[in-house]
Amino acid sequence: MIAIVRDAATVVGERAACHALGIPRSSYRRSLEPRCTHPTRRRSGGRALSRVERERVLSMMHEERFADLAVPQVHAILLEEGVHPCSVRTMYRILDAAGENVERRNVRHYIDAVKPELLATRPNEVWSWDITKLRGPTKWTYFYLYVIIDIFSRNIVGWMVATRESKALAVKLIGETCAKHDITPGTLTLHADRGSSMTSKPVAFLCADLGVTKTHSRPYQSNDNAYSESNFKTLKYRPEFPDRFGCIEDARAFVRDFVDWYNREHHHSGLAMFTPHDVHYGLVDEKIAIRAAALRDAYERNPERFPHGPPTIKRPPTEVWINKPNNHPAAYPQPESPAH
Repeated sequence: MIAIVRDAATVVGERAACHALGIPRSSYRRSLEPRCTHPTRRRSGGRALSRVERERVLSMMHEERFADLAVPQVHAILLEEGVHPCSVRTMYRILDAAGENVERRNVRHYIDAVKPELLATRPNEVWSWDITKLRGPTKWTYFYLYVIIDIFSRNIVGWMVATRESKALAVKLIGETCAKHDITPGTLTLHADRGSSMTSKPVAFLCADLGVTKTHSRPYQSNDNAYSESNFKTLKYRPEFPDRFGCIEDARAFVRDFVDWYNREHHHSGLAMFTPHDVHYGLVDEKIAIRAAALRDAYERNPERFPHGPPTIKRPPTEVWINKPNNHPAAYPQPESPAH
């Protein structure tokens, strides 16, 4: 096509030839320019370290005094000694080529704590507790919400709003909550993360006195205390949750209303849409009978709307775990109650 344009341009001119053939004039002009090719050049320009020099740098990095230092620190020390073997980036390249571009520092390694595996098959068998901050009236002011939740029923069994995080307050709340629910020694496990109040000696002594088993999450494993974390998220995602509380009385009033709603009105997805209060106090069978009657009436009036047969009602799980073990036999589907 370029050759045709070139031949036509000798007759009608370059501009008219390009217009007639639908070719941009700039493209035609570029096609006439000779293409310049650059000879292949060595990327290093002759500045690359020799094999001997690279081995010398690697030998320096292997010195015992550098074993606990990052590469930039090694480079700085060598400079202060009047030695500049190469750049920091080249040091990284040499280490990478040797397969040694890994963490060099003797960083702190946390002990591989035992993974908690807790099973609850009834209320008041495993409780989880935690503390979260609520913003106060001004910047850097907070109120502290302590919450104890039963993992089987998700029922909030105890709570407190205070002006500080305190071991003594934690002891007071746990003791009063155990007394309120008449906990028999040897029947309850109390789980928490590794906060200072949770791992304190006063809490440990109280649990020993009450016959309560105390367990803790692994370091940096929030999933080990997922029930408390989920409860706090539900609290803070409520539409009416304020950005700040004007005073501690406001915070206590808000939490009191939330706990009442959460326990008695919140139909929990993890409880087959029953409320924590229903499960904790054994009202599930009564509520199932009411639901079954409503579904039975709907099926009898319009059976064609239920192509898979009579509807059933799911029951809450009979086993609730914190970290279910992998070798534990798979739980059977929860029994369903027929509507009729």
